[in-house]
Amino acid sequence: MPATTALRRILAVLAVLPLFTLAACGYGSQAKDGGSVEIAAGAKKIDGLDEVRIGYFGNLTHGTALVGNNKGFFQKALGATEARYAVFNAGPSEIEALNSGSIDIGWIGPSPAINGYIKSQGTNLRIIGGSASGGVKLVVNPDTVKSLKDVEGKRIATPQLGNTQDVAFLNWAAEQGWDVDPLSGKGDVTVVRSDNKVTPDAFASGSVDGAWVPEPTASKLVAEGGKVLLDEASLWPDRKFVITNIVVRQEFLNEHPKAVEAVLKASLETNRWINAHPDEAKAAANEQLAADAGKALPAEVLDPAWESIRFTDDPLAATLDAQAVHAVRAGLLKQPDLDGIYDLTLLNKLLEAEGEPPIDDAGLGAEQPVSR
Repeated sequence: MPATTALRRILAVLAVLPLFTLAACGYGSQAKDGGSVEIAAGAKKIDGLDEVRIGYFGNLTHGTALVGNNKGFFQKALGATEARYAVFNAGPSEIEALNSGSIDIGWIGPSPAINGYIKSQGTNLRIIGGSASGGVKLVVNPDTVKSLKDVEGKRIATPQLGNTQDVAFLNWAAEQGWDVDPLSGKGDVTVVRSDNKVTPDAFASGSVDGAWVPEPTASKLVAEGGKVLLDEASLWPDRKFVITNIVVRQEFLNEHPKAVEAVLKASLETNRWINAHPDEAKAAANEQLAADAGKALPAEVLDPAWESIRFTDDPLAATLDAQAVHAVRAGLLKQPDLDGIYDLTLLNKLLEAEGEPPIDDAGLGAEQPVSR
């Protein structure tokens, strides 16, 4: 097929798909309101706000939000302004809620953040902080795939066409010298786009030989006899790459910077607590996950999944930019203009107050960040 024809096919499909989304982190598209919370007596409202609406996924890669909710860090920081939570199952629905004003701040992956920023032509959201790194692995059937070179000719699942893990696998396959049509997934390796909730069954039945997936799906596959062939962290400098960011509506950031700062401060406190109390934090995240998703993770899945995720305040901006480059190289994204996607002003203000060095935005910061 001529390259121009293939490109037209790709662009036609991507025009109707939620390109570069993070369905990998969820299991559907509905949000669930977190409900009311207790507010300390005598507490005061921030900016006169009755509530701040916070969105996240019921997934371990959103552990900062899970723990911050469960342990009350966000509510404490917001005083008498109620922290209300909406739990999402997929990136597109959270971006839609952000764009419509249904939520104010959200924990979300790099791909839907990029997608949302591009679709709004840079007018609706900003990335204001980091949350998590890592937690993505290539898990294979050890009976059919014994080495990295054995992946050639096999069927490997990714969560969705054009999502973060799909792009990562296509980029890795290209680096091995293998040709794969990005749209159909056919080539030297067959890419099977499979929702994370059904991938374990596909793996158990033998219809796929492996999967490039985030946690806890990767650990679910290992619990069913799979073997970790590659941890994506090994492909990145210092083993760090963004999996979850904090985003905010630009209008809310401009109108209520004190409320945004309070949530960011609580996020920093939560990450410090997570890293200082890993076992307690893991239990708190699983408890909140059970409340949000209706079911806790068993220890054989929870323990290795939690161990592979690193919680960080740094949004790792350079790695988000690299992920966008990988998507362009794969033919799944036109060259995006990401200038202004970050505003780390409040984050760096908080870090400076704690004697910590500022965090770099990789040259993608807003030219006119929100005034304080």
